[in-house]
Amino acid sequence: MKNRFHVICIVMLLLFSLQVLAKSNSNSAFNKYKTGFINRLWKLYPDWATSVGYHQYDSVLNIPNANQRLKEKSFFSIERNALKQYSYEQLSDANKIDYRILEDYINYGIWQIDQYKSWQWNPADYNVGSSFAYILSENYAPLKKRLADFYIKLKNVPAYYEAAKQHIYQPSEVHLKLAIDQNEGTLSIFETDYVSAVKSLKLHPEMEKAYLQRGADASKAILSYIQFLKNYNTENGRSFRLGKDLYADKFKYEIQSAYTSDEIYDAAITRKDFLHTEMTQLAKLLWPRYFGKLEMPVNNLQLIKKVIDTISVKHVKAKNFKAEIEKQIPELTAFVKEKNLIYINPKKPLKVRKEPSYMAGVAGASISSPGPYERKGTTYYNVGTLDGWDSARAESYLREYNQYTLQILNIHEAIPGHYVQLVYSNKSPSIIKSILGNGAMIEGWAVYSELMMMENGYGLDQDSAAFWLMYYKWNLRTVCNTLLDIGVHTKNMSHAEAMDLLVNQAFQQQAEAEGKWRRVQVTNVQLTSYFTGFYEILQLRNYLKEKDGAAFNVKKFNENFLSYGSAPVKYIRELMLKK
Repeated sequence: MKNRFHVICIVMLLLFSLQVLAKSNSNSAFNKYKTGFINRLWKLYPDWATSVGYHQYDSVLNIPNANQRLKEKSFFSIERNALKQYSYEQLSDANKIDYRILEDYINYGIWQIDQYKSWQWNPADYNVGSSFAYILSENYAPLKKRLADFYIKLKNVPAYYEAAKQHIYQPSEVHLKLAIDQNEGTLSIFETDYVSAVKSLKLHPEMEKAYLQRGADASKAILSYIQFLKNYNTENGRSFRLGKDLYADKFKYEIQSAYTSDEIYDAAITRKDFLHTEMTQLAKLLWPRYFGKLEMPVNNLQLIKKVIDTISVKHVKAKNFKAEIEKQIPELTAFVKEKNLIYINPKKPLKVRKEPSYMAGVAGASISSPGPYERKGTTYYNVGTLDGWDSARAESYLREYNQYTLQILNIHEAIPGHYVQLVYSNKSPSIIKSILGNGAMIEGWAVYSELMMMENGYGLDQDSAAFWLMYYKWNLRTVCNTLLDIGVHTKNMSHAEAMDLLVNQAFQQQAEAEGKWRRVQVTNVQLTSYFTGFYEILQLRNYLKEKDGAAFNVKKFNENFLSYGSAPVKYIRELMLKK
């Protein structure tokens, strides 16, 4: 019996060792596959490679024609078959997430070509500005080397725009206008920035002439495309509304939530009701301070709006908007350190800059972060300009970003929002999570960080009740982004209904609401990422707070959550709860 027992133990130990070895071999092979996948991805999408700091293909500009789409579809089909060769169960937890991210991305790529087809109806898909501007503005190599790549890349610009003209079919009118505006913004890259850079090199006269001529040819091609769009008859153009079926699929692939778009819509309705209740209580508390014994409005929404409109009068001047943002960044950093909320690496620079012209037309503030290949690169906080705005429009915008809301915007975009999250993302050992980052997790973190800062006492030295009221208004915007996007693209929400939602129920300034209406026409699904990610992160945080009780530590949660990179929240949740 003893001998039999020993034999059984040895056999079990041997089987366990073989399982461990098999799992190790599977992970080793899968890691090699991931590396190969990314290398093949960059060859297919050189502009994307440039934007994340991989500069082997900086001189390549693919022509967006039918052959390019065939290459893309072939790539996705081959990679889908290759991925199936790996046993999901044999992979580590981290690699299981990467497997799922790759699977989602590959299926999404095929769906975009076969079903979404924005290459037909969205002329704004065609714009060379971003990658060329990156090569000029980022100091990752000597200017001479960057301009040499720029010059070679320029050769295909005319063919690029000719291909665009051939593929545009029944575009929506709003996307056509966006394409015109953004490509007009792109012109300055070639007509001003590139010319200045070339002349600064003091090249041989003939070489300088060749460089400048190719830039001029690119400008001519862009102008030709702009004129083509201006002349295009949009009488039979498609609607900018995506439709219920396409929307449900895109939400599934792009947001990668544990919930459907309909479920998120219902959750947003519930959150809106909660916020209205909290805001009513605060408005009643603040009313005597601003209006004395004047009778309160019976309608709660009118009451809230009246108080908010009064508070919103306090804001910076238009000329000081960018300077005020620059001033607040170190103040937010100091608060995060004081409250020990998350580690912020002081060696990772953040620079506030005027929003580049090629980015104009969608959002007024954003973060541009260096990719995982350029860990020493600069993170830019892009701030839209109010130059050229009439006084009424500028005043409406500034009231939207009043003295309280501007601080919340900076929390969202910078400290400890996007800036901090993207720094952590680039530290992730998984290149897949860094490259194929999940937008809902990224935006959700920024929205969660706003609440986290408020919960830890941010703004108590200013006016707690007013600050919380304005925070709730800001958070309500996130909620109504979701209701607006799903409502417009799947429920035929009209402009009047959208304005009622944004102005009367979300208390936004008219200029902000009109800007959001323009945005929801030219984008889809992305606006839901803010609330969806926030909703899932908050559920996870609250579950762990209840589970751990007094042992819960916010800094530990934040850093642990961000350590998984920009993965979908549902996958991060699995690993955190398992750990």
